Amino acid sequence: MKIYAVNGSPRKNHNTAILLQQALAGAKKACPDKEIQTEILHLYDLQYTGCRSCFACKRLGSPSYGSCAVNDDLKPVLQKLAQADAIIFGSPIFFGSITGQMKALLERLLFPFLVYDANYSSIAPKKMPTAFIYTMNVPAAKMAEMGYPATFNRIESYIGRILSRPLSLQANDTYQFDDYSKYKADGFSAAEKAKHRETVFPIDCQKAFAIGEQLLQP
Repeated sequence: MKIYAVNGSPRKNHNTAILLQQALAGAKKACPDKEIQTEILHLYDLQYTGCRSCFACKRLGSPSYGSCAVNDDLKPVLQKLAQADAIIFGSPIFFGSITGQMKALLERLLFPFLVYDANYSSIAPKKMPTAFIYTMNVPAAKMAEMGYPATFNRIESYIGRILSRPLSLQANDTYQFDDYSKYKADGFSAAEKAKHRETVFPIDCQKAFAIGEQLLQP
C-alpha cells in the first residue's frame, strides 16, 4: 500500500510538515501486518500552475480524457496520487484559505475526474481515504469568527465528491518564528506563543498521529 502526504507549505520541517509526518507514522503503526510505503510530497519544490481551462480532460476522444493534459512538474505527482491507497493533504492558512500551491494541486487533481453529467459523477481511477491537516496562526475562536470552517468544509466537500470525505484536523495558534524578537510581530505575545508551542502543539501531533491510525480503518 502507498500513502502520500502532500505538503502545501513552503517549509519542509515546520508545523504542517511535522503534523503530516505524524499522520504517516500513525498510518504505518495502525497496519503492522501490511506493507505500507509512505512518501511526503513538497509542492514548493515543483514548478507548475493551476488549471489552465484547456478542457482536454473533458474532451471526448482525447488521450487526456479524465486526466490533466498539462505537462509540467506536477504531472508525475498527479499520476502517483491517482493510484494512491490514501492521501493526507496539509496546508497552512494564508489569507483565510489554503496556499496557492495546494489550491492549484487540487484543481489539477480533482477537476479531470469530475464529469459534466447530470450527477457530476466521478471517474477517479479509485476511491481512497483522505485527510486534511490545516495549520494556522489564529486561535480557534478567531478561526470560527472569521469563517474558516466554512472554507474548510467547501474544500473537503469537493475532495469527498471525487475521492472520499477527508478526516480533518485544525492546528491553531501555531508558532511562526523561532525568535519573535527578530521580527515586527509585537501584535503577538512571544511568551504565550512559546507556551502554546510547548503545551498544545504536542497534542496536535498526537491528533495527527490518530488521524493516520484511523485513515485505513474500515
